[in-house]
Amino acid sequence: MAEPDPGSPSNPTKFGAFTGVFTPTLLTILGVILYVRLGWVVGNAGLAGALLVLGLAMGITICTGLSLSSIATNTRLGAGGPYAMIKRSLGLEVGASIGVPLYLSRPLGIAMYIFGFREGWQWIFPSHDALIIDMVVFVALFGLAYLSAGLAFRIQYLIMAVIALSLVMIFASSETTNPSHTINWWGDYPGFKEDGFSGASFWIVFAVFFPATTGILAGANMSGDLKDPRKAIASGTLWAIAVSAVIYFAVAWWVARVADPETLVSDYNIIFKKSFWGYGVLAGLLGATFSSALAGAVGGPRILMAMAEHKLVPYSGWLAKTTNRGEPRNAVAITALLTFGCVMFRELNAIAPLVTMFFLITYLTINVVLLVESSLGLASFRPTLVVPRIVPLAGAIGCVFCMFIINPTFGLISVGAAIAIYIWVSQRKMSLSQDADDARSSIFFAFAEWAAAKVEQLGGARNKKAWKPNLLVPVEDTTRLRGEFHFLVEVCKPEGSIELMGIAPEGKQADLEEPLRKAVESFREEDAFCRSAIVGTSSVAEGVMNGLEALQGAFFRPNILFLTLPRQSEKFAEVNKMISEAKRTEVGVMLLGTHPQAGFGQRRAINLYVRPHHTGWSVDAAFTHNNLDLTLLMGYRLMKQWKAKLTLITVIDDEAEREQAAHFLSELKDLARFPNAVEELVMVGPFLECAANAPQADLGLFGLAPNPDYKWLAEMILITKCTCLYVADSGRESARA
Repeated sequence: MAEPDPGSPSNPTKFGAFTGVFTPTLLTILGVILYVRLGWVVGNAGLAGALLVLGLAMGITICTGLSLSSIATNTRLGAGGPYAMIKRSLGLEVGASIGVPLYLSRPLGIAMYIFGFREGWQWIFPSHDALIIDMVVFVALFGLAYLSAGLAFRIQYLIMAVIALSLVMIFASSETTNPSHTINWWGDYPGFKEDGFSGASFWIVFAVFFPATTGILAGANMSGDLKDPRKAIASGTLWAIAVSAVIYFAVAWWVARVADPETLVSDYNIIFKKSFWGYGVLAGLLGATFSSALAGAVGGPRILMAMAEHKLVPYSGWLAKTTNRGEPRNAVAITALLTFGCVMFRELNAIAPLVTMFFLITYLTINVVLLVESSLGLASFRPTLVVPRIVPLAGAIGCVFCMFIINPTFGLISVGAAIAIYIWVSQRKMSLSQDADDARSSIFFAFAEWAAAKVEQLGGARNKKAWKPNLLVPVEDTTRLRGEFHFLVEVCKPEGSIELMGIAPEGKQADLEEPLRKAVESFREEDAFCRSAIVGTSSVAEGVMNGLEALQGAFFRPNILFLTLPRQSEKFAEVNKMISEAKRTEVGVMLLGTHPQAGFGQRRAINLYVRPHHTGWSVDAAFTHNNLDLTLLMGYRLMKQWKAKLTLITVIDDEAEREQAAHFLSELKDLARFPNAVEELVMVGPFLECAANAPQADLGLFGLAPNPDYKWLAEMILITKCTCLYVADSGRESARA
């Protein structure tokens, strides 16, 4: 494909599949291992074993390349390559957790390629100073990357010609037609003292070779500079993988014919010695290492620039800037600075496996993205390159396998680093303002639908073990929510939900939309799941009754109706209607009466009043006929939220019943699995008198009888000198579950 014309201020340079993807990807895959380590692989494993090693490694690479290509054909990519793909599918947090370590591995990788170039150079000129060679190569690399990606790619054409020449020099050798040794098909992994080996198992050989396949993202990193990323990434990456696989298999066959296994393992320069012209092959090694480093120097800054556009890194505004031709020169400068530090560190072998681990995590995530999106039947997932689900599944399993075969320690470190970055980004809550078009909501929705269907099939919608508080809160005026706001959050966090049902007269619903939206945002800022709906009706009772009726068919239905204690007697009948409808639809009720002066006090003490069934002191009877389940669950939740003291109180008329009452409370506490710190108190005397003399609390919890006496409920607030919560069970919860 022809090189595009130089860009202008209004038309930045864009590259095609051959220049922008195929060339850098192929040159990155064809590296040091091809020229220096492939003989060692064949010597240890034998030709058949080596082909099996190559086949396994290339198989994982092909699966990941197909997944990468399929995702690329399904979305409009900007800059950032794999970071952009993952961000668009799984959100900014996951994209950052992959993109940050992937970028940071670029300076380390470039430094390693510089060292590889230097070793090849010193094979020709052993007297040349190592540091000077490193600095010259470093300046050449980042000089090209800083000036223009187009110039760097034109240099890569020359490097590709040099590598092609080196391959010609290999196969032009007389060993190709007249081999000097018989092929050893299977290795016995004997070990060779000359090279310090005590034995190399099949999986050690695999671990040595696999880094050769971690170059398939070189072209994808250029996604923001491609004319048509959807087509270029797919075709360029897959062709590069295919061509490189043929080259590796062919060279492995050639190497197996030129020396015995012991020589192959002990002599890393066997390819140079046995080829038609060793210096021509050495030029290929130098070209391969230089091109791999150049791909990192050009592609790495573009990942950094893309992350800077989403404010993931310090000085994001400066790093996100580009020239008129689209060159991220500020990001190139920072990448050069980091690479210089790595070069000056000099000892990179100890942490080199971390580079491979970060690539493997990226490969794993790419495969998982395709596996998830292709499994959910999303209408938005329409790739032009469709691959069977077995492909990303095999790729994902292979990546996990490789991580812990190659280096389990670095595998765990890299996973830990990705998780730490995910948590950091999540805590900054950048996703709320950065990107609203990722696929997470569609994925979660599809998962929810699938899970809901499974729950219904298993009859688990009424599973009491899965109970959590889902409140339905009628709202006429959002001003009233202010006093109850924190209490509602405390009841529902962390796993419950709040459904705000706005109730407005017909034709006035629009007046409530903005206040209700702000109220929902306030709850979400406190990490409480909240949503809202507006019903047009002049009667609160009618709106609530219609809402309860309509929500019966919903899977995620409210299970608690939250009301406030009415102050005017004309409201009593209306509240009774709502309580009756809640009971009919198996929805619990919480009726809150706030103390006019104390409010919720210091939130340090809760009194929970319980009583036995009139037939006796049986705990089972009390659970069956009284409102114990929801009352106990609310007491426990609020005790944990407030870190408060909870006291179970029962009131008796006769001192002779004290022992039975104490046993009742003890059994109740045990069945509800309350901690030992929960206190039990038996009081003797008239109920109102005992309530007045009970330990001072910030909240009193009581069961709510049908058709309650609202005046008595209001009186209890004054008698107990605290806010009171009156609770009625729905029948769908259990404190004993």
